[in-house]
Amino acid sequence: DGTELTAKPKRSFYAARDLYKYRHQYPNFKDLRYQNDLCNLRFYKNKIPFKPDGVYIEEVLNKWKGDYEKLEHNHTYIQWLFPLREQGLNFYAKELTTYEIEEFKKTKEAIRRFLLAYKMMLEFFGIKLIDKTGNVARAANWQERFQHLNESQHNYLRITRILKSLGELGYESFKSPLVKFILHEALVEDTIPNIKQSALEYFVYTIRDRRERRKLLRFAQQHYTPSDHFIWGPPRKQKSEGSKTNKKPASPISVHSSYISKHKKPKEPKNTSASGSSAGKTTEERKVELTKNGEENDQDEQEMNCDAVRQNNSEKNSDTDTAQLSKSEEIHDTSDRKEDASHSKKGDENLNSDCGSHPGTIEKDLCDAENSSNNTSADLQDNLDKDMLSGGTTTKNKDELR
Repeated sequence: DGTELTAKPKRSFYAARDLYKYRHQYPNFKDLRYQNDLCNLRFYKNKIPFKPDGVYIEEVLNKWKGDYEKLEHNHTYIQWLFPLREQGLNFYAKELTTYEIEEFKKTKEAIRRFLLAYKMMLEFFGIKLIDKTGNVARAANWQERFQHLNESQHNYLRITRILKSLGELGYESFKSPLVKFILHEALVEDTIPNIKQSALEYFVYTIRDRRERRKLLRFAQQHYTPSDHFIWGPPRKQKSEGSKTNKKPASPISVHSSYISKHKKPKEPKNTSASGSSAGKTTEERKVELTKNGEENDQDEQEMNCDAVRQNNSEKNSDTDTAQLSKSEEIHDTSDRKEDASHSKKGDENLNSDCGSHPGTIEKDLCDAENSSNNTSADLQDNLDKDMLSGGTTTKNKDELR
C-alpha cells in the first residue's frame, strides 16, 4: 500500500479521449430522431416512466429522496435523470438530441424537476446547493456521506455524468463551483482523498471553458502532494513557465559573455596592427605592382609610338626604328651604365615622367611631330629656317622616343 501511494499516477487515455469528444465533437451520431420521440423530455414532463423500472419522475423526486440505499444500489435511474448525447449502461435510456435539448430548455417544468434531481444527488453525496449561481457547500450529514463517497468509487462515474448533463441542459456555470468544492475537500481538507484522481482526470475536463479549467488545475497543483507527481497540467502554462525559468538563468550568462566581450575589445588593436602591417605590405606590394604596371604601360606606349612613327615616317626603315626603340628600352633599363648619352637619358627621363604623370602628353607630342613632318615636306623650299626648326623638333621627339 505504501508503494502504491508513493507511485506516480498515470493519465488515462480513455478519459482524455472521451472528454475531448464531449467538449469538441458532440454529437457523436447523426440526429435522425423525430420530434414526437422526445422520450427524455417526456420523462421529465412526468408523462412516461423510466425503463426498465417503470417509475415516474415525481415518484423518484418524492419517495427516493433521502433513501440512500436505493440510490446507491440502483443503477438504471441515473441515465434518465441526467441524459447525454451518448449511450450509457442502461440501453433503455435514449440519447439526447440537439432538438430535444432546445425543447428541454424551453420547458420550465422540465427545468424545475431537473434542478430538483440535481439537489437530490448532491445531498446523497453530502453536498447542498446554496444559491442559483451553482455555489455549493457541505450538507448537514456531510461526515457520513463523505466517508461513504470516499469508499464507493462507482459514484465518481455518476458525478462525471451529472457534470456532463449540466453542460448539455444549460447549466454549464454550475460545474466549476462543484469541481472546486470537491478539489478543496480532497486536497486541502483531506475528507475525500480517494476522489482526487477522478476529480483531476474527469471532473475538471468536463468544463468547456479553458480558462476555468486552468484555474482549477492551478488550484489543484498548489495543494497537490507530492507536488512533483502532479501530471495534469495545464500543459501550456507549465511549458511557458519552464521556458521562462530556462530563460532566466540564461540572461546572466549572456550578460557575462557580453561583459567578457567588452574586456576582449582591447585585444583588437593587435589585430588591427596585424591588419595594418598586412595593409602596409599590401600597399608596398601595390607600389611594386604599380611600378611594374607603369613599366609595362611605358613599353606599350612606346610600342604604340613606334607604330605612329612608322606610319608618319614611312620613308625610313622600320628595322632601324625598332632597333633604336630597343636601344632606348635598353637605355631606360640600364640608365646608370652609360653616362655619355646624357641627352638620350634626359629624353628618357622626360618620357618616363610623362608616362607616369601625364600619359596624354605623349600623344600630343606625337601629333606635333606628325604636323611638323608634314609641314617640312610641304614648305621645304620656301622656309629653310622653319624647316630647321621643325627638323630639330622632330629629332628631339625621336630622341625623346629613344
